[in-house]
Amino acid sequence: MKKYSLAVFDMDGTLLDTLEDLKLSLNASLRSCGFPERTLEQVKGFVGNGIGKLVERGVPEGTPPQKTREVYEYFTKYYPVHCGDNTRAYPGIMQALRTLRLNGIMTAVVSNKADYAVKELAHRYFPGLFDEITGEVAGMARKPAPDGILKVISDAGVSRGRTVYIGDSEVDIEAAANAGVDCISVTWGFKEKEFLIKNGASVTADSPDELPALICGGTDGS
Repeated sequence: MKKYSLAVFDMDGTLLDTLEDLKLSLNASLRSCGFPERTLEQVKGFVGNGIGKLVERGVPEGTPPQKTREVYEYFTKYYPVHCGDNTRAYPGIMQALRTLRLNGIMTAVVSNKADYAVKELAHRYFPGLFDEITGEVAGMARKPAPDGILKVISDAGVSRGRTVYIGDSEVDIEAAANAGVDCISVTWGFKEKEFLIKNGASVTADSPDELPALICGGTDGS
């Protein structure tokens, strides 16, 4: 008997290394308003809560709301064109997804990334490997709210006890807890293993190769 029936994935830092494109898009948006650029390490600390929060954290402290809005609007025009310039799938993640599918595990993506970018990148890098893909959409609260995860669970017709959420941040740990599902925290993404453990991670994976055993409940994927 399989351990889980449904595996729901975060995107940035879990499936895809999107950090360079996020940094370049944020910096282009900041430059458009005459603001200083941010380093890769700074942007790494800004991501996880959607584009709005990325921009809010990226602009200088004390920036007027209207200027922040201008940066946001520039980002939403720039990023769709450049979201795949430097983005890549993490080594081994494609094979892990294929193994899950071959073992009858349903797979989905729930991300705080804008819905257009989540769908574009999922279809581009992982065609046919997800049953449902959802990003930030109007009317649905972002993670750590459980709304997106619970919608996918309902659509899949499985129980929370047979669902696991896989992500790379403290936001993902909290979202999984709020949804009442187990969580696997991956350590190849944007947050360090020690940080994840301090923030409540109970199960970690250091490589995508570890995911099939953790999700299917056996080292042979059975």
